[in-house]
Amino acid sequence: QVQLVESGGGLVQPGGSLRLSCAASGRTSDLYRMGWFRQAPGKEREFVSAVTWTHGNTYYADSVRGRFTISRDGAKNTVDLQMNSLKAADTAAYYCAAGTVARPVAERITPAGYDSWGQGIQVTVSS
Repeated sequence: QVQLVESGGGLVQPGGSLRLSCAASGRTSDLYRMGWFRQAPGKEREFVSAVTWTHGNTYYADSVRGRFTISRDGAKNTVDLQMNSLKAADTAAYYCAAGTVARPVAERITPAGYDSWGQGIQVTVSS
């Protein structure tokens, strides 16, 4: 089992930036990938970004590509999400997720591809 703790959320104006961080502990040697999902009120949880742990391959939702950047630190077992040019539509609770089982690419961008989740952290983009 992997435990995840997110940090870095908050309130930011449109066009601003935030950096989310997620620290993993526990069976981190089992990590295959880590990712970020988000969920706005009344909506389903949606994929934001992911990174494979060994090779550092990255994946992004079309809605954030070019604005968000995911990065990992294997030594510290952390994954960060740098969010730039934020929009009101980015307002949501953001969840860090970890996958410890090999999955096809198609599953790496869905919640089914992850077996550990953080508690979530709020990001609000508003003037």
